[in-house]
Amino acid sequence: MSGPFEVVIGAGVMRSTDPAAVHWPHRWTEEGVTVDGDFTGAHLLHASVAGCVLNDVYREAAELGIGIDGVRVTAGGDFDRRTWRSTGIEYTVELAADAPLAEVRRLLEVVDEVAEIPAALRAATTVRRVGR
Repeated sequence: MSGPFEVVIGAGVMRSTDPAAVHWPHRWTEEGVTVDGDFTGAHLLHASVAGCVLNDVYREAAELGIGIDGVRVTAGGDFDRRTWRSTGIEYTVELAADAPLAEVRRLLEVVDEVAEIPAALRAATTVRRVGR
């Protein structure tokens, strides 16, 4: 993983045991998710990618009939320090699943195609302040 703004989100058997991890409820798992990362805008951007990918792994696995015991997504990247534009975001997925490697690879390909936040960032978007 590249960059100093790394975030790790885990669920199931891959939840963080770090006492500093933040715990959030999660629609796909009873025990929720853990988030390891600092509270900065850069980390939150990367957390949005990691969280979206994690959620979509559960959603798409259910569609494909793949049982998931745990998921850990690590996302990170860096920024140009003059403009604070992202230099890119990379993510990795670790998966505990009861499926052959070929099915897991296909699942991750599908998730990469359908994950909404990575798709929005790849296409870029307009962000503007409204109101006062």
